[in-house]
Amino acid sequence: MTVMVPLGLAEKTEIKAYEDFVTGAPASVREAIGIESLRVDPAVAIAIRDDPSCFFNRAGGFEAAESLSMDVLERVCDFYREQRLLQGALMIAPPLLPSDWAITADKLGLVQGSRFVKLACDVETALSAADGVADLRPGLRVDRVGPEHADEWANVMMTTFGFTTAGMIEMAASCVCRPNWHQYAVWDEERIIAVGSVFINGECADMFGGATLAEGRGRGAQSALLTARARAAQAAGCRWIVAETGAEAPGSHNTSLHNMLRLGFEPLYERVTWLWRA
Repeated sequence: MTVMVPLGLAEKTEIKAYEDFVTGAPASVREAIGIESLRVDPAVAIAIRDDPSCFFNRAGGFEAAESLSMDVLERVCDFYREQRLLQGALMIAPPLLPSDWAITADKLGLVQGSRFVKLACDVETALSAADGVADLRPGLRVDRVGPEHADEWANVMMTTFGFTTAGMIEMAASCVCRPNWHQYAVWDEERIIAVGSVFINGECADMFGGATLAEGRGRGAQSALLTARARAAQAAGCRWIVAETGAEAPGSHNTSLHNMLRLGFEPLYERVTWLWRA
């Protein structure tokens, strides 16, 4: 491992991106689908009461073992309970887990969920890798998304991931052109077929929400979006880029993971999602 991004900064950048993406929605949307958040320094917990996927119900940003006190963890679980959620997640980097974590998890009723690979790359390495924009298939183009394309961009992102509950697409669309965000898309003529964002957190940027419609896959769209977002991170003065994607189970293949590895990303660790359930 040659990337020296601080552990706490990598985790903090991720949760700050999710927090801003969700809680920055218009007040009418926040009220309609039950968006709330809780700060338990240094961690942040997010909840969307009426999202059946439970994907955005997460807590992260734990920066040191001391931030995993029973008091902090209980407050997060109580928050999920108060929001009447069916499920909430705690995203904790493996190096922070204490030796007696199994006992703590059992006391809180936490169980293991999906596994994600946390990746990082310094910006210069990403920009010295293969130019994904140049390799984009003929007939496609990549560009930054403006307000006039916010709804289409959000629809591609959220429906590709299966987030179709009323209000979710409007929540995503409201993120376009918000401070610290850059949204990009790949167009096939006048239609968006792939999307991705980058969130800027000081010296660190988070690759967020890369998604491609089924008919657009295998045409270089996500590689082009990775390059475009790396350029945006450089222009914003970032030193590092972080990302997370699903870990590969034996016999499986995660295209997103391999796209990032080709750009120079290196795995930091494989992180278990710890689930609280009602």
